[in-house]
Amino acid sequence: MVDWSTLDTVFLDMDGTLLDLHFDAHFWLEHLPRRYAEQFDLHPQKAKDQLITMIMAERGSLNWYCTDYWSERLSVDITRLKTEVSDRIGYRPHVPDFLATLRNAGLRSVIVTNCHPDPLALKLRKTGLNQHVDAIISSHELGKPKEDPDFWQDLGHRIPYRHEKTLMVDDSFPVLESAQKAGIGQCLAILEPDSTQSPNPHHPDIPGIRHFDEVLPALRSLRTLPSER
Repeated sequence: MVDWSTLDTVFLDMDGTLLDLHFDAHFWLEHLPRRYAEQFDLHPQKAKDQLITMIMAERGSLNWYCTDYWSERLSVDITRLKTEVSDRIGYRPHVPDFLATLRNAGLRSVIVTNCHPDPLALKLRKTGLNQHVDAIISSHELGKPKEDPDFWQDLGHRIPYRHEKTLMVDDSFPVLESAQKAGIGQCLAILEPDSTQSPNPHHPDIPGIRHFDEVLPALRSLRTLPSER
């Protein structure tokens, strides 16, 4: 599934890969529509329908992920509203163990996320995730989402890496397809990003796992020093 012996860098998505996507799904599909309806005196279902239509129109763009964009467009404080349900922020199964095993194997771990810096900071405060990886890059720093094939070249200017010795782990197939097109050596899909939902179907060309315990035995067996890979 993954040839760990050929790698020196592992790029990791955050939401739906390291953290349970339930927080974000609940916020955008339930909490925000409810609070939006309250603020503008709308019927809850009408508010939800309006929001989902607007949000889906931005899918795949940087605006889709941009807290500032949605705060301005909706005239609400997205970051403040997210803190109201921040108790739902949490790790996916086996993530701390997986990150510790990556480090013990001598592999560099870099979070590469489309998450806006404001909710990113909130999630790091809640989880301490930044203490378990070597670096974190938000696509907002580069001005384009991971779905954009040019993202990966720009990423290399911030975090130099060798494409053929890099693994990208993500729950988004469009992102993984973008990474493949950019020449990333290996890709791995997370098929159960939201603990409250059924797993996603497999991709015909990208291997997938439900949880990291499926790859931990092979990763633990890696004994090659980074200089030898």
